[in-house]
Amino acid sequence: MNKWTAAAMPELTGRTAVVTGATRGIGLIVAREFAKAGARTILAVRDTAHGVRAASQLSGITEVERLDVSDLASVRDFAARWDGPLDILVNNAGIMDVPLQRTADGFDVQTATNALGPFLLTNLLLDHITDRIVWVTSQLHRMAHAHPEDLAWHDRPYKPMDAYTESKLDIVLFSYELQRRLTAAGSPVRSILAHPGIATTSLAAHSSSNFINHLPFLLNDAEHGALPTLYAATQDLPGNAYVGPRGLGSIKGYPKVRKPGRAGLDPAAASQVWAAARELTAVPALQGETDTMPGR
Repeated sequence: MNKWTAAAMPELTGRTAVVTGATRGIGLIVAREFAKAGARTILAVRDTAHGVRAASQLSGITEVERLDVSDLASVRDFAARWDGPLDILVNNAGIMDVPLQRTADGFDVQTATNALGPFLLTNLLLDHITDRIVWVTSQLHRMAHAHPEDLAWHDRPYKPMDAYTESKLDIVLFSYELQRRLTAAGSPVRSILAHPGIATTSLAAHSSSNFINHLPFLLNDAEHGALPTLYAATQDLPGNAYVGPRGLGSIKGYPKVRKPGRAGLDPAAASQVWAAARELTAVPALQGETDTMPGR
């Protein structure tokens, strides 16, 4: 289907979905469409007051839970409160091109928000997940190189835009390695990647790259920017599929399965970045684990 839209989503009644960063932009649109399709939809947000206001705009079954993905204690608290099956986890929350700021865990805030927090959240919830994890990445991962030896920018001069592109490559590699492990374990759960192209959201409002938002004819609006995530979350796709706009350069258009950059398909880098993230987030190996499945 060349012009897939949310109208083609399947019925989601009886299913449960978590969307991080769901108070605005693509995350709010994804939550809206999940709830409209019948899913019990949890808006996992840093500011619950904003989350309640956002949820009040939505029809269907919605809940608001506090989750700051940049704070590992908050991630652990959210996961500890979770009970029951979770069909779809959408790792959507993200920030872009911000100055160096260290989190309580000592990580730069971009890597913490975009990569390490979602990594920990996914691992802690994995035993509950029945269908899939969707990681929202960026085409800019193609500009990055993996640095498993310094994932959180402790030993290199911090560069805000490089930190952003690396964090988005990190989650492409997380998805690759997670799917390898799921497949090896015979699990039906899938890890899927999605990117919005370049969408006119507030993500880059503070950044020098925001000039592109003044050229809307070149870009996806937020509604179209959300479609790859919705497609990745609801369509029958193979593990580690990479969904983005079908237009030139995957900048705008309706969703289509595409391919990530070559760096995102490097099995050695994926294994190394996974191991580095596991060490930084203190995700222990399962007893007797032989590098096939993520442990909690």
